[in-house]
Amino acid sequence: MMLRVVFMGTPDFAVPTLSEIVGQGHEVVAAYTRAPAAAGRGMALKPSPVQAAAERFGIPVFTPASLKSEEATETFRSLQADVAVVVAYGMILPEGILAVPPLGCLNLHASLLPRWRGAAPIQRAVMAGDSETGVAVMRMEKGLDTGPVGMVERLAIGPDATAGDIHDRLAQLGADLMVRALAALSRGGLAFTPQPQDGVTYAAKILNADSRIDWARPAQAVHDQVRGLSPFPGAYALVDLGRGPERLKILKTRLAEASGPAGEAIDDGLTVACQQGAVQVLQVQRAGSRAMSAAEFLRGVPVRAGARFG
Repeated sequence: MMLRVVFMGTPDFAVPTLSEIVGQGHEVVAAYTRAPAAAGRGMALKPSPVQAAAERFGIPVFTPASLKSEEATETFRSLQADVAVVVAYGMILPEGILAVPPLGCLNLHASLLPRWRGAAPIQRAVMAGDSETGVAVMRMEKGLDTGPVGMVERLAIGPDATAGDIHDRLAQLGADLMVRALAALSRGGLAFTPQPQDGVTYAAKILNADSRIDWARPAQAVHDQVRGLSPFPGAYALVDLGRGPERLKILKTRLAEASGPAGEAIDDGLTVACQQGAVQVLQVQRAGSRAMSAAEFLRGVPVRAGARFG
């Protein structure tokens, strides 16, 4: 049975799920997304990736600033959807909205719940050095990612995988999982299991303080921080490149068998010592420049052994 669906999402991560739902023949009666935001040098308003995709499919788009009013609830109710599908929408759904669809509101969350509830589950999983993550289809309730889980798919996190790598793989994996969940839901065969009380962790929003590298940590922790913040927002260090200390984004590293004072370059090839061990920097980005390999960067800006990374 095909369902009437309201889709609620904003970033690139949500687009494959929207596309799969449309491709499976469900009737997407509306797409809710965040309002266009100023972007680029001209600060022109840019629609979200979900809005752009929805408009390509001819789906009506709603960009309310809030869903808390009775008017917002009535607008939502008037769509007569069987179910709402929520993927990284970026706005809290009040209880009045959650109660409207007869088949509930299903959220696609990018973690193995109850681990990494919250805003940045992919980045936090990689930064923590987790060996696996996944996607979960959860029936939404009032709490933050606390609802019962209907379906899960797991994904191994390789030792050098970045958050960007995992993001792209989970977006596709999640799209497939959600359409399977909707198929089961339409047959009355989607069972939900309450989340366990043990193992709850929270994926706090990434702040600027999370991005600066602390070289007094072990090399493995530094490596995990770098890949967990790559490609965005990027881990960084302060280093003197000839004009005084400046911020240098470090986007890719590998563990190196070397040692030295923490935060010091121990060769001319961007190998930097940590408290335990060292990392070799493989990709960097200078402010106002593009990302480039360490080899290319060093051809223009030599960084000698003994340079300090702060």
